[in-house]
Amino acid sequence: MSLLDRISSDRPYATSKGYLVSGAVWGVVGALIGLLASLELVAPDHIGWWPHMTFGRLRPLHVNLVALGFVYTVLLGVAAFIVPRLCRVEGLWSERLGTLTLWVWNAVWIGALLTLPFGMTQGREYAELIFALDVLVAISTLSITANVLMTVAKRREPILYVSLWYICGGLVWTIGVYVIGNIMWKPLMGEPAALQGIIDSIWLWFYGHNVVGLILTPMAVGAAYWVLPRAARAPVWSHNMSLIGFWVLLVVYTHTGTHHLLQAPVPRWLKVISIIDSIALLIPVLTVLLNIWLPLRGRWGALHTDVGARFVFAGTIWYFITCFQGPLQSLPSVQRLTHFTHWVVGHAHLAILGFAGFIAIGAAYTVLPMVCRRPIYSRRLADLQYWIMLMGLLMMFLALTTAGLVQGNAWLNQEAFYRTVPMMTVYMILRSVSGLAILTGLILMSYNVLRTVLSRAPEPEGAMARAEVAA
Repeated sequence: MSLLDRISSDRPYATSKGYLVSGAVWGVVGALIGLLASLELVAPDHIGWWPHMTFGRLRPLHVNLVALGFVYTVLLGVAAFIVPRLCRVEGLWSERLGTLTLWVWNAVWIGALLTLPFGMTQGREYAELIFALDVLVAISTLSITANVLMTVAKRREPILYVSLWYICGGLVWTIGVYVIGNIMWKPLMGEPAALQGIIDSIWLWFYGHNVVGLILTPMAVGAAYWVLPRAARAPVWSHNMSLIGFWVLLVVYTHTGTHHLLQAPVPRWLKVISIIDSIALLIPVLTVLLNIWLPLRGRWGALHTDVGARFVFAGTIWYFITCFQGPLQSLPSVQRLTHFTHWVVGHAHLAILGFAGFIAIGAAYTVLPMVCRRPIYSRRLADLQYWIMLMGLLMMFLALTTAGLVQGNAWLNQEAFYRTVPMMTVYMILRSVSGLAILTGLILMSYNVLRTVLSRAPEPEGAMARAEVAA
């Protein structure tokens, strides 16, 4: 066997399997680091004694590993299966290229573990990875995007299902958003990866907000559009409406990041546009949700028998709450109470883990049995994970939202900052407890995924069909 054969595979859906396993593992690592960071806010003297374990070092590592190392990686694995299936071809255009790309992608997150805790960072929120790792991200995303687009170009199915629109759009947008948001042309000229003055803040929040809006959202929505109608055995309510939602998402989400800078010296016209577009986000959100929920009428029982669909449906509920809360907190009158508080932290967890994360997990549980040609290792573990993570995330969201309202109200009443710190203790303890629950759920997922992939159970004729039914 050649070296190329040892490090890559040309078997159909090998890319999907690799990304699903990698995402499950990085989910555990990212959640563990998040739990350690939360404990810093409860007992900093006992946890943060080692400089590399301080909150300022752990937080960016946690954010990058969970958002891109876990959620986005799992969604890439789901996409690497959905795209060929909807194109009616066996596997991606080049499974070997896909599995080779996976090595580069995993090298990014190993590099993050070896750099961010040691202070090697670009110092920009959500864009902390050093330039060398940014280059690897760009290479990886270009490679997987080209692979998916070539698969679509070589398809045997003439109709482009809406999931393909969202997945292809999400991959293309990832390249643009990441390169622009990380100012990747500056280091090539020997300059820091940042712009001057307030322009850098505007640029940064274009990136920070669109990590969710134009990277995670289209990939998650594309997966949801495939999983829930399939579970209900009914088509989406309106294909035309789904395409309207796709284009409106692209138009309005691009400009919403500036609503994080309403207190900054940003041009007023840009603030107004960001608020209007934030409220206009309700259009693509409701379009997606109605299109996905309406086929479930009279078929709600599918959610009880299909754990993957149940995770995805819960993700759509979190999506609704997130995208109601987001436009609300873009209003200046609301921001006076919520900005810079734990309310925003709770909102971020709801968007990345609740919306995109739950959909990624559910889609993985739907796809994996078909990729491996055998049922998921343990349906009971998947059910247990669902309830543990659902209760854990609900506890975290309520604790952080309440903490934010307490903080904001105290500050509005001219309370000194240091006096508000002891008020947060009980909420920070609840945050850590909920983080432990989420970590437990992701450990169960990682174990379930690995046992499913590594199982040496026979693959009798018809195993794929039975796996599809079990999924």
